[in-house]
Amino acid sequence: MNWFSRIFKQNNKQEETPMKKFLIVGLGNIGAEYVNTRHNIGFKILDYFTKKEAISFQTAKLGDVAEFKTKGRTLILLKPNTYMNLSGKAVKFWMEKENIEKENILVITDDLNLSFGTIRIKSKGSDGGHNGLKNIQLVLNSTEYPRFRFGISDEFKKGKQVDYVLGEWNDDEKTKLQERLELGSEIITSFALAGLANTMNIYNGK
Repeated sequence: MNWFSRIFKQNNKQEETPMKKFLIVGLGNIGAEYVNTRHNIGFKILDYFTKKEAISFQTAKLGDVAEFKTKGRTLILLKPNTYMNLSGKAVKFWMEKENIEKENILVITDDLNLSFGTIRIKSKGSDGGHNGLKNIQLVLNSTEYPRFRFGISDEFKKGKQVDYVLGEWNDDEKTKLQERLELGSEIITSFALAGLANTMNIYNGK
């Protein structure tokens, strides 16, 4: 086999190698009344990412979906349209459709147990009382999937948790949110390119 044939064969082999796929899921509720609520931070981070990368969402089965390719990676971005407490149905459907393993999904969600804007990325864990994570755990029958928790704090009076979570950001939070959204966008890219462990080391606690 001459050198040209070897190069041609190598190039064909590279072209046949499938791109590594990742499913990035932002949790939230559909509807204009929820757009700027704390519970919709997952949607908001994905919206920021798609705007930054000049891609757009298309309505598909069980959610709005966008695709982004970078350096041999394909990111499937998903905003489930099932409402928060049925998020698992959309996650499972797109995992199976795109043949993506649990370790290559990243679920972005709000967290009352973290101060505003605090980042906590984990490879597994409990649902922490979050209805979206609870349903994903139920449908996947597993707690072992990466998640990116975004702190919204717990500055609410007793009995007002639902109002707080479904309430809009206050003025101080709005001021700080832009920088946090940029950080969230970086985390998505890092997860796909640098891997979970490196992303945790770089961004946890920031």
